[in-house]
Order: sequence, then structure tokens, then C-alpha cells
Amino acid sequence: MKKIGVFICHCGINIAETVDVKKARDEIKKYPGVVYAEDYIYMCSEPGQGLIKETVKEKNLDSVIIACCSPSLHENTFRRTIESVGLNPYQLEIANIREHCSWVHPNREKATAKAINIIKTMIEKVKENESLFPVSISVTKRALVIGGGIAGIQASLDIANSGYEVILVEKNSSIGGHMIQLSETFPTLDCAQCILTPKMVEAGHHPNIKLLTYSEVEEISGYVGNFKVKIRRKASFVDWDKCTGCGLCSEKCPTKVPSEFNEKLGKRKAIYIPFPQAVPNYPVIDKEHCLYFKTGKCKLCEKTCEIGAIKFDDEDKFVEEEVGAIVVATGYDLYPVEKIGEYGAGKYKDVVNGLQFERLLSASGPTAGKVQRPSDGKVPKRVVFISCVGSRDPEHHFPYCSKICCMYTAKHAMLYKHQVPDGEAIVFYIDIRSDGKSYEEFVQRAQEKDKVIYIRGKVSKVFKDGDELVVWGADTLTGKQVEVKCDMVVLSMAITSSKGIEDLIRKLKIQADAYGFLTEAHPKLRPVETLTAGFFLAGAAQAPKDVPDTVAQASGAASKVLEMFSHKELSHIPIVAKVDEALCSGCGICIDLCPYTARELVTEDGNRIAKVNEVLCEGCGSCIAACPSGASQQRNLADTQILKMVESAL
Repeated sequence: MKKIGVFICHCGINIAETVDVKKARDEIKKYPGVVYAEDYIYMCSEPGQGLIKETVKEKNLDSVIIACCSPSLHENTFRRTIESVGLNPYQLEIANIREHCSWVHPNREKATAKAINIIKTMIEKVKENESLFPVSISVTKRALVIGGGIAGIQASLDIANSGYEVILVEKNSSIGGHMIQLSETFPTLDCAQCILTPKMVEAGHHPNIKLLTYSEVEEISGYVGNFKVKIRRKASFVDWDKCTGCGLCSEKCPTKVPSEFNEKLGKRKAIYIPFPQAVPNYPVIDKEHCLYFKTGKCKLCEKTCEIGAIKFDDEDKFVEEEVGAIVVATGYDLYPVEKIGEYGAGKYKDVVNGLQFERLLSASGPTAGKVQRPSDGKVPKRVVFISCVGSRDPEHHFPYCSKICCMYTAKHAMLYKHQVPDGEAIVFYIDIRSDGKSYEEFVQRAQEKDKVIYIRGKVSKVFKDGDELVVWGADTLTGKQVEVKCDMVVLSMAITSSKGIEDLIRKLKIQADAYGFLTEAHPKLRPVETLTAGFFLAGAAQAPKDVPDTVAQASGAASKVLEMFSHKELSHIPIVAKVDEALCSGCGICIDLCPYTARELVTEDGNRIAKVNEVLCEGCGSCIAACPSGASQQRNLADTQILKMVESAL
């Protein structure tokens, strides 16, 4: 029988306030298999870990139970502790008596009884624990970054500047993302293009960055350190190896369609470069609107191009790359204005979203930076800005805060006043959230220096009255109804996950929340990692973020990649599924169920059996729950262990 030592933590008063730790210790001392039980105020402290080490050596312990907080916090700490004195780290178990007991129960007597039960169940588990050893994995020291906005650019540059090759994939024809659409950035009012284009150019010309724009990830296989990625390079119908980016083809093109870069407030040609500072600065042909593809006639661009760069027979191409780590930086989109019918968006041209207003403010925008009404080009003398449109609205839209809206609304109102000093800017807000460095001062400046009027209240309706828009709302500070006539309305739409993220999530086999934002492994301790090893998160793909937070997280993700690349080999946790080949019937149910494609059916001696790729397996247990013969079991979490834990608890 194993010699088991149990160590119970007070966690200051987090546990001890509700659980009678001394009583639990004395009760556990009597439990079969326990040769030592002790309590200490902070087991994770240096003296606490020293107590564990000395006891393991003195009592010659085979297994250790730490009754403390969540294993997500200190399991690795205590595994290293016992490993340092020669005990296999997987002979340690955490009995969570904080989150699962003391924090959720006010009754001291019942909480103490429950804590004792929790500890007993983990003792039964550890009795049958195997000594496990991590699986070693080679690592391909190249990184894939998906998304070419500021997050993807920053992560790529950090990795590339450290000497490793990066493949940067962007679905649009240029990198830059939404940041390049902005006019100025808060709270410094720096020109967004001025601060971003140097990074774009650096990424486009960096010897360690392979830039694949107008491309999308088609398929990913493999595992951490050894991913195989299939990338679709979409047909641009222009030979970029020949093209000089002179722009003559666009000048001669007769077709004009709404510009996506200008949020459909301006026009572009059917063959176009999205904006002047695009990287790479080459055109693509919009097949949907090109006259040649629609009618078989025109070809003016081909006739104009003296170097023969136009390729009407161009087709999608596929490239395959091998990488060791993947950074997902797919950014965000805005909630469609059409979803808010009561505000007249989509019906009235002069009701616009925040990105559209950015383009009106931008010197490279459709009005060369002059604020004009989209309907008639007149300068609006009164503009109403409405915050939290679709955000913080659990009844109808999204419950979460989009984080940046309060700040960019203040910026919009401020920049409008700079351009139209005699104009009036009115902001309807629920409350103001300005939590960054110098953010509160920025909002105060908008109110005090630029005389922006803030009305605390919700808007119920926006409608047209002649040539004016009418905004109906409520001032919750005075308790009065408010009616404001204005020339233009700007909606701060909710930040949502990027379009197409659901398809990408399926390809990558990573997790997302109910709103499509990618899920981190731990919100505090592992904020840039995912639960799938080798995938890292950067920017608004994980949650709404401003530029400083996005850049910081991108560099954080890059540092995690560099940490991985610093090792000759990687190790994979060995608590994975295994198959008892004598029981396996080869039914194949587990194969399709495995979300990590860690299983395959093989034929041995004429029998079909399931095999587990331990490097790919994440120990989720799907296969074990589905196996009709009980052949699939999880190491150190077998059915026999679970049944004994249940018996002990009961």
C-alpha cells in the first residue's frame, strides 16, 4: 500500500475562516493509507514547500495530497516541489477545499465535513495513480500569425526581430486592419496612419516575415511544435511579381463600387488598391463587379498595363507551411447598424457608425477629412453621438461592454468640434468608462475645453423630420424626456468577433465564448494562451481592446512563442487517454468524437483497434465517455478510481 502524506492549507483565512482545518487534519490522520497529515497557514510559501519536502524524505512518502486552492493556481508549484526530492510529480493531487468548499459555504460545521470528504476522495484517487512521464516533442521554430492588423503586425515583428521566421496571413489585400482606417487615436490624438504605416512597411520588408496577403488558412493538422498549415492564396487576377503598383489600371477602369475601406461612404474601382499606403501596394480585381467577368467585355486594365501583369485566368493557389506555434490575431468587426432599426441606421444616410465617422474625419477618407453629411455633403451643425449601441443590452443584443466606445466617442466629438468650432456635439451615454492612462483627463478635456455636451441617458428612437434627424431619449439625471434635433447621428456600435471566426475556430480546434471571442486558458494566469497547446491569442480576437492593450497582448503572445522556441524539445502533459487493446472492438465511435483528431483506427493481426496520438490528446475525456466497451480510459482518472472516489464521498 502507498504511503500517503496530506497537507492542509489555511490559505490565510480564505479556507480557515469557514473550515476547521485542525479538525480536518485530525480526521484525515485516521484514514487508511495516510501515514502523515499536517496543516500550515500558507502551504505555497517557501516554508510550506520546505515542510512538504522534508516530510516526503523523512516519511518516505509515495504520494502527496495538498488540500488548498484550485489546481489551476498551484498544481505545478507543488508538482515541482515533490519532484525536487525524487517523487514523481503525477503522484500529487490537489484537493480543492477553497473554491469548492470554503468560498461557497457559510456553515462552518458543514463546510468542514465537506472539506474532509473532498480530501478523502483525492486520497482514493491517488492510491491508483501511475507514475507518469511527459511526452517529448520536437519543435519547428517558425510561427504562423493569422491576421494582419496591429496585433498581428506587432506579434510578427517581435518574433521576427528575435531571429525566427514568421508567416503572416491576412485575408485582405493589405495588412493594417481596422487601425489603418482610423483618423487619430486617443488619448494623444496621434495620426493612426502615421504611427502604423512604419510598422506595416517594416513587416512587409522584414527578411524573417513571409507576408501572405489576400490569403486564408484552409486547413491545419498536427500538434504543438509541429503544425502543418494549408493556406489558400486567393486569385487576385494580377501578377504581383510583375506589377509595379503604378495605378494606371485603376485609373482606366470604368466601374465604380462602394469602397469597403471607406465603409461604403466613397467609391473604388473594380480593380483597386484599398488605400494609398497599402502593404503590399498591389491591386486586385473584384471579380463580382468587373465588367469582363460579368459581360466578357472591357479589359481596359489589361490594355493599359504595359508590363502584362493582368491575369484574367488566375486561380486560387495553395501553399503548405510547417510551423511550431500559431498566433491568432483576427481582430473584430462592428455590430451591423441594421440590427438597431429604432435608430434609423440603414434607412437614413446621415445615421452612421463609428468607423464611418472615422473615415469622414480622415485626411485619406472620401471627403479628404472634412466632416460632411453623407446625404447632401453639407457641414453638420449639430451631431448627436450615441454610446453603447448594442453593448450592455442583455435583453436585446449583447451584455458585455465594448470597452473602447466611451473613449472613441469622446474623440469623435472632440475632433468634430476642432473642425466645426461653431458646431454642437451632444453625447448620450449610460455611464463613462475611461480606465486607461490619461483616459479620464481626455474625457474631461472633451467636456470642459471642447464644450461637448454629455447627457446621461438612453436613446429610444431616431427618426426624420424634414431635413433634420430627431433623437428621442431620456436624461436619467433630471428624470426628463429629451428631444434633440440634429443634422447627423453617430452610433457607437458594439464590438463583435470578426466575420468568419466560427469557420476558423473549427479549423484550428480552439475554444470561443458564446459571442465568438476566443477563450484564453486562464483569465489571469494564462491570458494569451489557449487550452490547445501551441495556439496564442492577440488583440480583439480575444475581447474588445484599445490599441495599447492590443499591442501589449500581441507582444505577450510573441513572448510565449519565443519561450517555446527557446527549448530544444517541448514536453506534453501525460494525463491523456489510453486504449486497452484487449477490450477495444474497433467500432470507431471515438475517432469522430475526438475534437483534437488524436485518434485513428489501425489494423493489427487482423483486428481493428483505436490508437491514441499522445501528443495530440488533451485529455478531454470525450472518447472515454463514448466508448461502449470501456476500452478507453484516462491515465490517472480511470473508471475504477472515479468509482472509489464516489464511494468514499458517500
